[in-house]
Amino acid sequence: MAKRSLTDGPVQKTILELTIPMIFGMLSMVIFNIVDTYYVGQLGTVQMAALTFTFPVVLILGSLTQGIGIGAAALISRAVGEGNEHKKQRIATDGLTLGVMIVVATAVLGLMTIKPLFTLLGADSETLPYIIEYMRIWYVGVAFVVIPMIGNNIIRALGDMKTPSLVMSFAAAINVVLDPMLIFGFGAIPTMGVAGAALATVIARAVTFMVALYILVVREKLIHFKVSGFYEIMQSWKAILYIGLPDALTKMMIPIATGIITGLVATYGKEAVAAFGIGTRLEMFALMVNGAVASVVIPFSGQNIGAGKLGRVHEGVRFSERFVAAYSLGIAAVLILSGQVAAGLFSDNPAVVAHARLYLRIVPLSYLAQGILLIAGSVLIVLKKSALVAALNLLRLFALYIPLAYIGSRLFGLIGIWLALLISFLLAAIAGHVLMKTSLTKLAEKFL
Repeated sequence: MAKRSLTDGPVQKTILELTIPMIFGMLSMVIFNIVDTYYVGQLGTVQMAALTFTFPVVLILGSLTQGIGIGAAALISRAVGEGNEHKKQRIATDGLTLGVMIVVATAVLGLMTIKPLFTLLGADSETLPYIIEYMRIWYVGVAFVVIPMIGNNIIRALGDMKTPSLVMSFAAAINVVLDPMLIFGFGAIPTMGVAGAALATVIARAVTFMVALYILVVREKLIHFKVSGFYEIMQSWKAILYIGLPDALTKMMIPIATGIITGLVATYGKEAVAAFGIGTRLEMFALMVNGAVASVVIPFSGQNIGAGKLGRVHEGVRFSERFVAAYSLGIAAVLILSGQVAAGLFSDNPAVVAHARLYLRIVPLSYLAQGILLIAGSVLIVLKKSALVAALNLLRLFALYIPLAYIGSRLFGLIGIWLALLISFLLAAIAGHVLMKTSLTKLAEKFL
């Protein structure tokens, strides 16, 4: 699909046409990760533990890379609306260059520090050999993981949601096929264990790498190889990181907060922790639509703000909020009514099912607020206020959710923890919506 302008045509139709392929792309990545976890789990507990140890490192690099991608996408989408071809090329080229520098640094430092780093993280002599097997291959192929994350965000900023989604789906399909072949062996392919899982990931990601480069270099001609002035490059990096670093910080803090809450839930027993895990896994699927809509809001708002069409931005935000409201209330009703059945698909332990059912009666009520908060965050990012978004999310996590969870736990038990999540999202969503509206109003005054 060629790039498209998002500044003309029916707003509602445009957003829906962009959202649908985004949902499939996100679903494919969920499947990608679940397949890895499933097959490595078949090798044994030690191998599964080794893979789990790699998650923080992969998450940190992924968060930083996505932050750079979001920063580049926000700037490029506005440049598209402005019709500024030079700025588009400058940001795209410098964004990928920054990504390459991160790849080189990560690969060199990572390969040199596998053993001491993961020993520090708590890996023992039993899990460490498997971690080394996995990470040696992952670090060597890290370019195939990092560059497409940035490239796909740039492609979406042009208004093309289909191509990245199709490529991600194809990569997930390749991973599904290669994982069992490389992990357990197939014909002339030897059994590689966890190293096979890493190699399957690298090969599958290499597909997205090649396609992203082809689109950016050949189709869109966004990447140029002219030597540019140091000052101009530094200005691009500064603009990208100004948006991207706060977004990356927020993504890094979420698992830390989740870990704290998991520790609190663990005081109620392993069944409660298992139920918490079931609930969060179901949410990976339930919240994909809200995530897809919020992702679409970035290029849509960016292009229209760049073109000075703030009326379309307001209309797009209103429709997006109504859409996630209808979807969130619908999926919440499904989970509330079918909580016991859904939990039973993951466990036959009555205590686990009971805890999960309780979770699914309360937490889905927060999905609407989560959707509103995501949309507000997307618009604020385009407005170059990602630091405000990061502050809002960090306050939600560490000033509201965690303190309220401790208080709620003492007063009401597990119900209090789930209510804390609901309350924190409701308050953050209200604040985010108000901040977004205020920021758009101030921007409109500048156009007058």
